[in-house]
Amino acid sequence: MTKRIGKQTVRLDSKPRIIKTTSVVGPKEGEGPLKDYFDIILQDDLDGKKSYEKAETSMIYRAVTETIKKANLKEQDIHYLIAGDLLNQLSASNFAARDMDIPFLGLYGACSTMAESLSIASMIMDGGFADHVIAATSSHFSSAERQFRVPLEMGSQRTPTAQWTVTGSGAMLLGKKGDLPYTTYVTVGKIKDYGETDTNDMGSAMAPAAVDTIKQHFQDTNRTPKDYDLIATGDLGSLGKKITQELLKEYGYDMYNNYIDCGDEIFDNEKQKTNCGGSGCGCSAVVACGYIYKNILKGNLKRALLVSTGALMSTTTSLQGESIPGIAHAVSIEFGGK
Repeated sequence: MTKRIGKQTVRLDSKPRIIKTTSVVGPKEGEGPLKDYFDIILQDDLDGKKSYEKAETSMIYRAVTETIKKANLKEQDIHYLIAGDLLNQLSASNFAARDMDIPFLGLYGACSTMAESLSIASMIMDGGFADHVIAATSSHFSSAERQFRVPLEMGSQRTPTAQWTVTGSGAMLLGKKGDLPYTTYVTVGKIKDYGETDTNDMGSAMAPAAVDTIKQHFQDTNRTPKDYDLIATGDLGSLGKKITQELLKEYGYDMYNNYIDCGDEIFDNEKQKTNCGGSGCGCSAVVACGYIYKNILKGNLKRALLVSTGALMSTTTSLQGESIPGIAHAVSIEFGGK
């Protein structure tokens, strides 16, 4: 019997359990509105390392190993680690996996990587190919800035539409048993590109992909926004969130009551001077592993839809004048009956 629902969605009949999660964030994130939901807050962005890239590797290693430790498991008990990041050749994830005894699958979904890794991990679990899988990702403000924009030492002025790449890493451990939150549906998105070329306006570039994936998820599952206690996009920021709400309204979906954007929530944009909010792989990762997961465990949420969004440009394509392709993937996370 097929598990495909509609055009782009998969139904997860076995309901893979999210056993444990860990969120690691930098000091700026640790001063934001969601600080009480994060497991580990670093004292400094370098985390005692010699470079920001090494610090990011340390964050994802810590998120994964701490998650395994929480579950009283060993690395040998994890059949797959599925992770990625923003750096060239997934260097943060690759070098973290180098120090673990776990089969590794590297992904590049830009800032959509948390939902992408969770989607693939859930499908592997539902297919019966593993007993335990970890989905993870990371980003770092300073490492991302010098790769995609300009080194911090140049002191360039940030535009009003710019977002602040989150320094953070999140990891989710999936298993088969337990009275725990579980994944039920995965909607894999399509690339949407409407010609946006401004790398300082990621929200506008990614919003069409978020709209398309959310709309398709509703159509495939016969659900509506009212069926969810919370719908969270990844890192569209305040501008991209507004665009998404307005475009979905044109399709007949009211997203004004139970919709948040992780990038719009993680910082106090005015006090912390983050302009349009947060971005980066770590943004939806730490909000999902922290705020969303913990509120589900507390019973405050019974059904949440995580829609991580990504801008799939590279340093080379941006310099060549290419536009910014957007992508979004959705995973339904539920707990108990509803």
